[in-house]
Amino acid sequence: MTPHPPVDPGGARTPLSPVGLSGTVTSCTPAGRRHAVTIRGPADLDRATTPRNAAGLGDAVGSCDAGESGGLGVLRDNAVMAGGRWSGGRVGAADGPAEGVVRLPEPRGPLTSLLFERLAHPPEPYPDPYRMNGRTAGAQFSAGHAQDGRPGQARDERPGQARFAEQQHSRPPHGHLSDRRSADGRGSHAYAHLAGWHGVEGWPSPLQVADGGLADDDFQLALFACFELHYQGFEDVDDRWEWHPWLLAARAVLEERLEEALARAVPRPSLDGPEEVRRALNELTAADEGPSLSTFLARQADREQFREFVVHRSIYHLKEADPHTWAIPRLRSAAKAALVEIQADEYGGGRPERMHSELFRATMRGLGLDDSYGAYLGRVPGVTLAISNAMSLFGLHRRLRGALAGHLAALEMTSSLPNRRYAAGLRRLGGDDAAARFYDEHVQADAVHEQIAAHDLCANLAADEPALAEDILYGAACALELERLWAGHVLDRWERGVSSLVEVPAECVPAREGCDAASKR
Repeated sequence: MTPHPPVDPGGARTPLSPVGLSGTVTSCTPAGRRHAVTIRGPADLDRATTPRNAAGLGDAVGSCDAGESGGLGVLRDNAVMAGGRWSGGRVGAADGPAEGVVRLPEPRGPLTSLLFERLAHPPEPYPDPYRMNGRTAGAQFSAGHAQDGRPGQARDERPGQARFAEQQHSRPPHGHLSDRRSADGRGSHAYAHLAGWHGVEGWPSPLQVADGGLADDDFQLALFACFELHYQGFEDVDDRWEWHPWLLAARAVLEERLEEALARAVPRPSLDGPEEVRRALNELTAADEGPSLSTFLARQADREQFREFVVHRSIYHLKEADPHTWAIPRLRSAAKAALVEIQADEYGGGRPERMHSELFRATMRGLGLDDSYGAYLGRVPGVTLAISNAMSLFGLHRRLRGALAGHLAALEMTSSLPNRRYAAGLRRLGGDDAAARFYDEHVQADAVHEQIAAHDLCANLAADEPALAEDILYGAACALELERLWAGHVLDRWERGVSSLVEVPAECVPAREGCDAASKR
């Protein structure tokens, strides 16, 4: 039988591994779902490398042994296993980038259990109080709206809907916080109520949220899922949830808890005046004394630790620049032009293959990792998600545009040297230039971006809107503190000889029999 060679990222065909074209290969996706493919010939290989599997994360042909995977589940999609190790190129890569598809991960506590259970079903339509004119919600739906949103079909009135119009005008439309207090006087819980929907069948009321910590897995994953609906979304979540009032009310409570957690962790920097923003940013970033993860990766990390580092970073880097892009329509004049200049570089200057997110996908492939969007969402801890959540929080609220600008400036101003170390560490571990290109690019680009971000973006924004000057510094301080907390978590776990990622259930460990069966053929 003539081998059916896969295509490598550069488009050149590479010979198939000695595994040949027969065998049953079993794997477990990062979301914890098993996936098996039986390969008997080229047609089966083609079938095995279709863009999606049942888990929505890209089909994986093969699974890794313990030495190669380190418990990361599927580490490379569309590749072929030989003797428990990946060989061959990435099938179909020459056809262009894979579309981002991600499914909800497993819940991590009561909050995500409740939220994900709701998101797993299409949202119910909600009454419009401004068109009711005194009529009950039930009558309004009967007159013109069905449950699926099509006009002219009746819908039964539900208990509690008749109260909606009256209560909607007396309460904030996006929910409110209860005034419950713990013994020490702090609000220990928050409740999201969508006005008038208490007791309506099928709607959770109230939504109880404990104080959200920056490292709280359950809390951070819940908020990340809410924010993700404004990005690529989830394959198994109806897009109509993005702006649904119940979810907005729930998200408002989660966001408030995140803001409170940031306020506890990050003292608000002082500033003599808006003209001092650039100097203050330089001092703030120069004084950052967080643990040097980049030095460890450059000199000491083994290959598996570097792969874990990349898995953590994939949560942001696969949508790199997107959260900060929210600020473009919220800025004006020179500050807006500066942000557009930075973002244009982040997005590859109009060339898809040079987008920083695409360069990072090449890094992931070079390390044998699954480069599909959101593939490792279920494997990263809350402290990793908090980094992205802070960006989205700042980006999705116009009132926090100053913090978003400062956040971006802090990232750009502390990027060049660490990325030089990342590139050195990757090459020390055998990474090639294609895998290291993402880091090489940031060494050069961010040396320029830090000047644009500090002077053209932040200094001009502070001059145009002096009231935002302290927000700019606060956003930068939040970025530095979240990076410090995350690096501390990773290094602490490695020093203790354990993985920095969230452990997966035993039943989700890739099946060795798939590797063994394949390697014997």
